[in-house]
Amino acid sequence: MRKIRVLALPLALSAVLAVGAEGGASARPTARDDGGATVAAAQKKGVSAWKFDGVTRALADAKVGWFYTWSSGRGGIKAPAGVEFVPMMHDAGSVTKAELTRAKKQGKVLLGFNEPDRADQAHMTVKEALDLWPRLESTGMRLGAPAVATGGDLAGGWLDRFMKGAAARDHRVDFIPLHWYGADFDATRATAQLRSYLQAVYSRHRKPIWLTEYALIDFTNGTPRYPSKAQQAAFVKKSTAMLQRLPYVKRYAWFTLSTDRGDGSGLYRGATANRVGAAYRAAG
Repeated sequence: MRKIRVLALPLALSAVLAVGAEGGASARPTARDDGGATVAAAQKKGVSAWKFDGVTRALADAKVGWFYTWSSGRGGIKAPAGVEFVPMMHDAGSVTKAELTRAKKQGKVLLGFNEPDRADQAHMTVKEALDLWPRLESTGMRLGAPAVATGGDLAGGWLDRFMKGAAARDHRVDFIPLHWYGADFDATRATAQLRSYLQAVYSRHRKPIWLTEYALIDFTNGTPRYPSKAQQAAFVKKSTAMLQRLPYVKRYAWFTLSTDRGDGSGLYRGATANRVGAAYRAAG
């Protein structure tokens, strides 16, 4: 998440694509995860969320298989039946006995630190993350690498150094979460750019990918610039079709469920889908 969005988040978050054994309706298309389990294609689709009026109905209406809150807990969200919560250790301060216990009680998969390469997010050195990693491993949960904001495909980048350090220390990393925001609002070009990035990260690290934040938002001039709802919806349609087909992308999550704190890319106003939300609901 970027600083501009953090300012609008609750205080608990403001310090602010592997897969588990999952079931699904047999009528849905299925794929094999890296552990050999059969999963429903619809389970790939998720969303980031926080508590708001209508959040449970919106999660159900969006037809997602999972959600997360950038935290070890649900943040007061009552999940609809069949929608999995995935906890996160947001930053170094999150790595406490209480938060690790809560994460283990509330989920089966654990997301690592949020954008450690950004000063306005987890803001961690590679060494700090590696030193804390055994405590995340101690939960016994499937474990996703820290989700870098950018540069997941770069030799010598934050993620590259973390993955090499993890291998040297024999730390377990089951999959790689990624974030991606597109500044090109043409749906076809943006989808191709996203796929190119995912492929480059996969080719470098050879780990399953979770795309845990993505949308069309142009951050190049500091102040975010958003596409029209029609452009965003067109990108949703093309990008989700691509993501559903990529075998190494195990899950993806749009930024974000509510328009209250993500008006340029949010899917729902209360429990009512906007044009972008309707497109995401139809995905998968």
